[in-house]
Amino acid sequence: IGGKTDMYEFIKTTEEENVGIIQLNRPKTLNAWHKPMRDELIDALQEYENNKRIRAIILTGSGDRGFCAGQDLGEAKTFDPDGAESWMAEWRVLYGLIRSLTKPLVAALNGLAAGSGFQVALLADVRIAHPGVTLGQPEINSGIASVTGPWIMKEMLGLSRTVELTLMGRMMDAQECYHIGLVHKIVPREELMNQALQTAKLLAAKPPIAMRLTKQRFREATEQGFQDMLAAGIRVQRESYATGEPQAMMKEFLSKRAADRKD
Repeated sequence: IGGKTDMYEFIKTTEEENVGIIQLNRPKTLNAWHKPMRDELIDALQEYENNKRIRAIILTGSGDRGFCAGQDLGEAKTFDPDGAESWMAEWRVLYGLIRSLTKPLVAALNGLAAGSGFQVALLADVRIAHPGVTLGQPEINSGIASVTGPWIMKEMLGLSRTVELTLMGRMMDAQECYHIGLVHKIVPREELMNQALQTAKLLAAKPPIAMRLTKQRFREATEQGFQDMLAAGIRVQRESYATGEPQAMMKEFLSKRAADRKD
């Protein structure tokens, strides 16, 4: 995928006819989130939302291993309660923007989608994956209390399966995600972007007012729960980070990973 590399450092954007394509571009971290990349993604989504020529958007990752590995633990391990609250405020902006898009969003899942990467994928309208993709909500394994992900999952899966997935922190393969309805199509790896583009063009051809009003109604129907989840997220993350458990767990994880790389 080509990109406007002069505009952004951590994402790439390009257009294919009336489809805008955004590629997360931190491949060495499996496209894990940090604030600069979140800010760039917000800017790019707003640009495409305001561009009358663009009628659909694709979101994917760079490299062949990860769509998005979730939160960059190197950033999150530095948070205190105030930092955790500011962090939640950033997700409010990003998730609120994705939910309010008037244009359909297709997630082309090119690898691992974990934690908040999984959540962003679920907020897309259509998800396409290839065999070998893994998705899930493993935040609890890193000492991060899980609030936003379970709310998004519960809207799609119901409470029972959401509780099991969240508390176990286990990852699902593409076939399981397809079976339970989280992934809409599985295609060969080499066909992923072509299929995403075909799907986006089909969606782009729909009447735009009907598309906007239909998407608006989905958002309205879940808005109260979304706002409640955000308020709970601030409360929970402040309490969690005040104990020091998340910071300690993440430092331990990062130290072990560094030691494994040396070996």
